[in-house]
Amino acid sequence: MKIAFHINSLGLGGAERVVTNLANSFAKDGFEVVIATEWTADEEYVLDDSVKRVHVGLKKSDEKKTRAVKFIKRVKYLHDFMKTEKPDVLIAFMHRSIYRALMAEINTKVSVIISVRNDPKKDFVAFTDKLQTFLLMGKAKGAVFQTKEAQSFFGQNLQKKSTIILNPLNDKYIGLPFPEKRTKRVVNVARIAAQKNHLLLIDAFEKVHEKHPEVVLEIYGPDGDDDMPVKVRERLEKGNLKDYIKLMGASSTLEKDIIDASVFAYSSDYEGMPNGVMEAMAMGLPVVCTDCPCGGPRTLIKDKENGLLVPVGDANALADGINFMLDNPDKADRMGQEAKKLCEIANSDVVYKKWKDYVFSRVRVNG
Repeated sequence: MKIAFHINSLGLGGAERVVTNLANSFAKDGFEVVIATEWTADEEYVLDDSVKRVHVGLKKSDEKKTRAVKFIKRVKYLHDFMKTEKPDVLIAFMHRSIYRALMAEINTKVSVIISVRNDPKKDFVAFTDKLQTFLLMGKAKGAVFQTKEAQSFFGQNLQKKSTIILNPLNDKYIGLPFPEKRTKRVVNVARIAAQKNHLLLIDAFEKVHEKHPEVVLEIYGPDGDDDMPVKVRERLEKGNLKDYIKLMGASSTLEKDIIDASVFAYSSDYEGMPNGVMEAMAMGLPVVCTDCPCGGPRTLIKDKENGLLVPVGDANALADGINFMLDNPDKADRMGQEAKKLCEIANSDVVYKKWKDYVFSRVRVNG
């Protein structure tokens, strides 16, 4: 079987990480794998040498064309890719890529499986999205969701041929020793973007700092492409907060950087399945996380058993959760130990097998 993936790029995002991991796993398992991307990001995940990558995005000659023509060109280039590469199945990640794949598969005999990676109430609610969802989603041979809440957003026809699969954990976060002593740090790992609501985290930590002035907040992650990085830096500057709230930038060694922190705090307004939270749990960190749609944190965390869930947008509740972990280190450690059990159901081997079994079942059933 020849397996293709379609996504915008392999830049350092959650969906891109999953595509890279799955592509590498299929390739190492002996399958022919090709990835069709729209562009190359400045920093990207690394593919196995046996995985082929093909550019299907706009060309320089397309730059001055209208938005509508560009859209048609994107679909055409993906269609040409399918006709040339002739994969048995193409798995499309993220909603724009999903639309392109379902349009491009006409007369290609390629089975298209889609994977929704964010809260569909954010990505699929505009008029044009509703129209495309109505016209196109039924063409999908299958769909992979991360949560039941995301799955339930779509019609029964798509739900019946869909499945729910967690993101695969990177092996480097699995089997790490529990730290003998925790440092006086609260850590966060997330792209600095509006969705992640770092301003809420900063507001909450100011309250934590009043009670625990010895504790610092470290925020790991690259800048997003909206205005949130500027707002965060302005907030830190104007509030004179830089002494105890630090922007650490992106890191490829989080398994060393944050494993002995006292608390992992996550403040998103909405998510698909937050990789940062999963990795923190795998390392045994005590996690405090907003109970945000579309249910990713709720899927991972049993409140007060393996972490704490707090209401979205509530700085006081987030601060209280962080303070509880700091004030009750024994209980926090017990929750961290329970959190490590996520590795049993989300390690790369288990997740890959679920994807492999599902892909085979859909392609076989549908020809």
